[in-house]
Amino acid sequence: MDKIKMTTPLVEMDGDEMTRVIWKMIKDELLCPYIDLKTEYYDLGLPYRDETNDQVTIDSANAIKKYGVGVKCATITPNAARVKEYNLKQMWKSPNGTIRAILDGTVFRAPIIVKGIDPYVPHWKKPITIARHAYGDIYKATEMKIEGPGKAELVFTDANGNETRELIHDFKEPGIIQGVHNLDASISGFARSCFNFALDTKQDLWFAAKDTISKKYDHNFKDIFADIYENEYKAKFEEAGITYFYTLIDDVVARVIKSEGGFIWACKNYDGDVMSDLLATAFGSLGMMTSVLVSPDGKYEYEAAHGTVQRHYYKYLDGQPTSTNSVATIFAWTGALKKRGELDGIAELSAFAEKLEKATINTIEGGTMTGDLALISKLPNVNKVNTLEFIQAIRAELEKLI
Repeated sequence: MDKIKMTTPLVEMDGDEMTRVIWKMIKDELLCPYIDLKTEYYDLGLPYRDETNDQVTIDSANAIKKYGVGVKCATITPNAARVKEYNLKQMWKSPNGTIRAILDGTVFRAPIIVKGIDPYVPHWKKPITIARHAYGDIYKATEMKIEGPGKAELVFTDANGNETRELIHDFKEPGIIQGVHNLDASISGFARSCFNFALDTKQDLWFAAKDTISKKYDHNFKDIFADIYENEYKAKFEEAGITYFYTLIDDVVARVIKSEGGFIWACKNYDGDVMSDLLATAFGSLGMMTSVLVSPDGKYEYEAAHGTVQRHYYKYLDGQPTSTNSVATIFAWTGALKKRGELDGIAELSAFAEKLEKATINTIEGGTMTGDLALISKLPNVNKVNTLEFIQAIRAELEKLI
């Protein structure tokens, strides 16, 4: 068959460790044989981020602004041990956080459902989508260690030099303080992205924070969501037959556990970070989670919702066999290809991506899977395979579909 032609490039962001190895396997086995793949490539591997003083991350985010769709491999966010391991100039910030801030996007994450991988909550029948705000809070916090007695204050100086002060704490002993912030414009963008995504997917939207305790910070989120919903989206939601409601974060956790799924759960930045991993694990595996960053003006960045699989990478470097789950990374590519096909009017490209997703699911449901899934699968006669064998099995299934 002739390769499918693309007209506009995807922004391709390579990553680190085992996921970087998988990234190349996916391109070599599942994409390039069938697509005349057109990408604008950015190496977000930690060594090159360090070499460019992280400018490559900023450039990749701006490229997404230009072309509209990007696909990203998992990357390392360095801690002190990684700084030493990679001999870095400094402890660079999270690439995901940098990209999210530049695009002002919301991250939507949902589990990939396959037969034989049952949720740990038996009555979850449908995927639960986490919508994570992608700006501010502790991810842009300023922190200070307090060494002894003294007074800590929150101080705001306006454009005219006038100060507003609030006491944080009158320290009698050593401690720690943290300053977090957010922006009304970013919260508004978050709200609109959530409302639009709910309308696009015809799902109810739940939003939760802790305004009873955080009477200004969290309450501001609640008020902005309510105002935008009432003035811009209420009629659209009623017409679509879906609902929006706000509740407290502790209340929504109880509701989620009792539900059957099939809704969007909107979270502030940290809540979304934690709860997306919880849901991914509860539905089966961190390797079975889709993730897309959507900006209010309709830019899309697809990624795997897990880390770089460091332990497997060290085994790979030692020449030992690995059985690493590549499903989330495959679905990052298929999500980006579907969106690129949709925006460019290339139905063949979108159809290919759909077939690749089906081939992936068929492979697992047929009993062939990686080690993490083999441990929890309820299917009989499971065939555990290594990293490359799994991707090659998907290719064999894909060949049948095309």
